Amino acid sequence: MPTSTRTSMVYMMTNMEVMNEVIAFYRDTNGTLTFMGPYPTYGRGTGTRKVSPATANDGIDPLVSQGSLSLSRDGRFLFAVNAGSNSISSFIITDSGGLVLADVKPSEGAQPNSVNVFGNLLYVSNVGNAANNFASNITGFRIEDNGRLTYIPGSTHSLSTINAQPAQVLFTPDGSKIVVTELTTDRISVFHVHKNGTVTGPIINDSNGTRPLGSYFLSSGILLVTEVASSALSSYSMSDNGLLHVISGSVPNGQKTACWVAITRNERFAYTTNTLSGTISTYRIDDSGALTVLGHITSTPVGRPTGIPIDAGVSKDGRNFYTLNGNHGTISVFNIKDDGSLVRLQVAASTNFPYFGSQGLAVL
Repeated sequence: MPTSTRTSMVYMMTNMEVMNEVIAFYRDTNGTLTFMGPYPTYGRGTGTRKVSPATANDGIDPLVSQGSLSLSRDGRFLFAVNAGSNSISSFIITDSGGLVLADVKPSEGAQPNSVNVFGNLLYVSNVGNAANNFASNITGFRIEDNGRLTYIPGSTHSLSTINAQPAQVLFTPDGSKIVVTELTTDRISVFHVHKNGTVTGPIINDSNGTRPLGSYFLSSGILLVTEVASSALSSYSMSDNGLLHVISGSVPNGQKTACWVAITRNERFAYTTNTLSGTISTYRIDDSGALTVLGHITSTPVGRPTGIPIDAGVSKDGRNFYTLNGNHGTISVFNIKDDGSLVRLQVAASTNFPYFGSQGLAVL
């Protein structure tokens, strides 16, 4: 077993209704996974139920978000949303890769679906629910040294409209701003982050394409955003005032429903998971942030039941790509080649019984 977890674990979330769990896998030197065990969040997921009627209630991608399971940048903590009980769970990651529950706190809204961390600051997006007219918001917390969460008074903030469905909350690389993709408004809202942890905004940007969902920042500050409706990826630069400027607009990959995005460690390639096609597309990123489609690969081997890829991530050493198959509760493992292409190594499972409703992936 590994003695250090900084590059040796992969976590997924079950999103189960009765008791949400995080499933831990050991990551071997070649990137393949071995099931370690489950860790209850002491909160509830939504199972196959969608958090909003905005998308088909097909049991796949119930939270309609990227970042429902998220690591602190130093790899000490793991955070999970409990959309069925309106809470966030915080875990300490032990030297063996196991998880110790540190805290469970109300998310200060209904149906939390994405979390992101910068330093000791955590923000969560809440979708809302029918009872509160799907009032959506983002809310901030301080992360204490012991992993406990403290709500920041005055940090709760509405999105561009009261019922804009958030798909991801994401800090800029320097932590000065927060970006929220809004699936149902076709907008990208940007908030300025203050020293006390509160935010102002939003600065409202129109998405270049419809149904923006997953997003990722390059270290240069260039923002990549997936667009579900056209199965495309756009890239943007951002001004200091929070306005976005298109670099490559809605570059289609020829597949269906590009939802999540991850990038290689050298930031030369991006991957989108195309849920309804069961594929992963590779994009080249040039120095200016312009995008070019290179090709795609199926998430699961031909001849086996089709895996529907949703959440995705790249290992810190840059050698492996992982994606969660939402219709199986399995993780597909790939080796990343120098040209950005993917070679499938494994489809890892924590159980012999496939199940719908899982969501969230974190690669350590």
